[in-house]
Amino acid sequence: MGDPHRIGIVGLGVISKAYLDTLVGHPAVRITALADLDASRSDAVAAATPGAEAMSVERLLAHPDVQTVLNLTIPAAHADIALAAIEAGKNVYGEKPLAVTLAEARSIIERAASAGVSVGCAPDTVLGTGTQTARAAIDGGLIGRPLSASAVMVTPGHERWHPNPDFYYQPGGGPLLDMGPYYISALVHLLGPVRAVSGAVSRLRDERVISSGPRSGQRIPVRVDTHVTGVLEHANGALSTITTTFDGVATTAAPIEVHGETGTLAVPDPNHFDGEVRHFALGDTEWRVVAPCSGYSGACRGIGLIDLVRADGQRTPRAGGDVALHVLDTMTTLLRAAAEGRRLELTTVVERPTPVPLTPAEDWKTYRR
Repeated sequence: MGDPHRIGIVGLGVISKAYLDTLVGHPAVRITALADLDASRSDAVAAATPGAEAMSVERLLAHPDVQTVLNLTIPAAHADIALAAIEAGKNVYGEKPLAVTLAEARSIIERAASAGVSVGCAPDTVLGTGTQTARAAIDGGLIGRPLSASAVMVTPGHERWHPNPDFYYQPGGGPLLDMGPYYISALVHLLGPVRAVSGAVSRLRDERVISSGPRSGQRIPVRVDTHVTGVLEHANGALSTITTTFDGVATTAAPIEVHGETGTLAVPDPNHFDGEVRHFALGDTEWRVVAPCSGYSGACRGIGLIDLVRADGQRTPRAGGDVALHVLDTMTTLLRAAAEGRRLELTTVVERPTPVPLTPAEDWKTYRR
């Protein structure tokens, strides 16, 4: 039982509230420092966060009381902040993707290993009871040998709800790099690493119109492909198809389905922590709900950081940088395969993260160091 692990947060945009709701008051961590390019924003959050001090990014990265930097900046800044934190001898836990390019992401992992610090990365939704229960069902043989999976994400675009959606349509954004980490991370947990990919892409239009907030009606440029379809070849021989799009309206498809020799699993949305896992057995006549049997119950954004703190260098974090690097490799290689019109093999390998035992909310919310 030690002192709470001290966290400094860089980037206080929309997603930061979800993290703060989980981390503020948790006995394993303490929010010590806050920084944002908009000083008024960090001042306001600090005023509402007991024990936290607003400061510049540079001061936070050098602050001796900060042990781990929670990097919630836009994707284009992920690598710069992570590398600066590592240089200062601090652990890093970041929003997805790990970096915009695979080269930057490799640099983060390599420098962290040299510095002896840990790297974690969202999404941590896959540590909830939804994905983890599905994984336990597959590992337990409920559907026999897994053969294939499908993953589908359809939305008309984030400009409909986000007040500043520009970065979703710039390099580092797009439906695959934005939402793909949820689906591909889940597929890695469920079926293991990916060895090769192929794909195709398209772009509906070159401008988007913001529909909410003070910039409503403003047009923004689109510089990335907004519909991506791919085939993932897993190392175990299973094939996954993935579709991520900002060009659709709705879908009736399950977010993820896994098909085996003796059954199919419908897996809940990997952008959420929980949800029903449903099973259709060979020869059966209806879907049946699989009771939650694995994962952090009632989990929220930030559980991956708590898991990293609890790992304390003694085990690999379940939402670790190694998984994030492999997921980024999968996505960037898929986009390159689509551009080149051919199948490409990945350059990274990763072990499936250790499964999460069924952990009641009252247990993980009272974790202490």
